Amino acid sequence: MKKVFEAIYDDHRIQVENRWFTGEKLYVDGELQDENLGLAFRGTLHGKLRNDTNETKSIKVTMGGFFSIHCKIFIENQLISAYQIKTSR
Repeated sequence: MKKVFEAIYDDHRIQVENRWFTGEKLYVDGELQDENLGLAFRGTLHGKLRNDTNETKSIKVTMGGFFSIHCKIFIENQLISAYQIKTSR
């Protein structure tokens, strides 16, 4: 089973993929920034956003759940809105 979550922040597209047995991946503007391999009930991913003036902001993604996967995306320790865009087998 594959689930994809997405958030837009300052014109950057943040996508998080979760697959049951292969793990989680964090993409920022299409570039893979972090991944966890294998099966886990909780996962954390880290990445960076870079703006036009070359300043960076940290990204932290937490995923977890038992019957359903939930995804929270934090930019500089502030929760931003993310939504599920795809579920497939």
